[in-house]
Amino acid sequence: MQRLAGAALVLVALAASAEARPRRTGPVSPEVSARLAALEERATACFAETILSNAAALRAARSGRWYEAAGVVGFLCRPEAGAIMRAHDALAGRQGPGLRYFRGLETALSARLAGELSRTAYATAEPPGATEGR
Repeated sequence: MQRLAGAALVLVALAASAEARPRRTGPVSPEVSARLAALEERATACFAETILSNAAALRAARSGRWYEAAGVVGFLCRPEAGAIMRAHDALAGRQGPGLRYFRGLETALSARLAGELSRTAYATAEPPGATEGR
């Protein structure tokens, strides 16, 4: 629970550190959309990779507790999370909209890790190749 609270605190601190600007209106250009998509991909990839490499985060992810899983490893993805939040906030011209990415994080991570989470590894005490001659 402390890790989840810590991750939430990091996200709030990142959002609070962005500069407030006048609000922009109008459609988003294809270049800006592509840049946001690339930043979101990098952040999601970071969370996915670090969740897979951490036993506690992996247990939380396997039981569907995505925000807890991301909270366990969130500090490792702080640069990517900060970049996506700053980009969203700069586009909107005010602080706060950058947190929108994290609302969809559960869906993005569950889709990205579906195959990995369904795999089960089994340990064996036999040396490699010991069963081939049987």
